[in-house]
Amino acid sequence: MHSFSAHAACLAALLSALPAAAQDLADLPPEFRDRIEAARADCAGFDNGVLSVDWGAVSRPDLDGDFNPDWALDEFRLACSTAVSLFCGTGGCTTTFKVGDTVTTILNKGWDLALMNTGPVLLAQVHGSECGGTNLNRCVVALTWDEGRWNRVGGAE
Repeated sequence: MHSFSAHAACLAALLSALPAAAQDLADLPPEFRDRIEAARADCAGFDNGVLSVDWGAVSRPDLDGDFNPDWALDEFRLACSTAVSLFCGTGGCTTTFKVGDTVTTILNKGWDLALMNTGPVLLAQVHGSECGGTNLNRCVVALTWDEGRWNRVGGAE
């Protein structure tokens, strides 16, 4: 049986190896730091709310298939103590992706990566109106990174 301190040391080592912990924003791209600071100000402006950046708000997926981590900021994981829905609405939440110097923002209800033989495909569930329906209809867009830009299939163009 391992002691509690051994588990704590192991957990501390693991957490220190993970990218962009919620409290450590210094290593984030400036666009992400700016967005989080703007969210902090928006939250504070709503009845002196306090912003929390939940674990997983920032991730490092390989979006372009070059085997190097890119960036994603999920505003679904930003929370304001005084406004439950400050960062999300019926259309979903904003996710900002950064590949190289290109920053792209998508309003979505969730996203994932599918690994295809030609590289990763970003799948995002978007508002049903993008597929000619309503919010109740399922609608997914697929994006692939190629030659320095996103190619998009599905939803409204």
